[in-house]
Amino acid sequence: MKTAPQARRYILLALLLAWVIGIASVSAAAMKTAPTPAPAMSPSEASFVRSVTADLQRRFGTPAQAAAVGYFQYTNEDKTGAISWVNTKYWKSDPQHPSQLWYDAKGHLIGVDLSVPKDGLAKPPHLWGVSPSRWFLFDQHVHYGIKTESGILFGAVGPKAIRRVGGSASHPTPEDIVKLGKAKSPAEVAFVFEFPEVWDLEFWLVPNPLGPFAEFNPNVHPTAAARSSM
Repeated sequence: MKTAPQARRYILLALLLAWVIGIASVSAAAMKTAPTPAPAMSPSEASFVRSVTADLQRRFGTPAQAAAVGYFQYTNEDKTGAISWVNTKYWKSDPQHPSQLWYDAKGHLIGVDLSVPKDGLAKPPHLWGVSPSRWFLFDQHVHYGIKTESGILFGAVGPKAIRRVGGSASHPTPEDIVKLGKAKSPAEVAFVFEFPEVWDLEFWLVPNPLGPFAEFNPNVHPTAAARSSM
């Protein structure tokens, strides 16, 4: 038979365990919280999204259309279901010439990035009737692709890594990627490019119940490969 102090200790341990389990349950529930809707669009934003969507879906509705004018894939499918294609001529974008296009795993155009180089621009731009609050800052980095028997292996490194091997993030070379140990020879490097410091505007080009400017789109379903990397 337990003494009174022992009983109290067991009660305290039980209460502590229940508290820990409760915290864990709350944390797990928080991780599964539904994606957050974007703030409602203004009339000028809604008009802008409609016009850009119609134009880009017509001109770049398939990856083949994008490739024909210089866009190329540079990422795997991400957690939102998007596969990013870039045209490095358009870091200074306009609505007809986005820096990036997003396709899903079936090759449907689903989203877009418009970019403005940061340069001396300390605050996000106010362009095309879109609120500056919609823009965010991308830091400078370098993307590369390595040829393999199973396709292109995509990767990215920061400016410090490039500088360590004597290169520059502003002008990265296949040789830099070799020196970093990512490829055995320059011939294995399918591409390498600077992703400069830019103000970036992202939005969906397919219907999204959370709004075009939301991070996630419930109407876009990532493949099992993308979901397993989350």
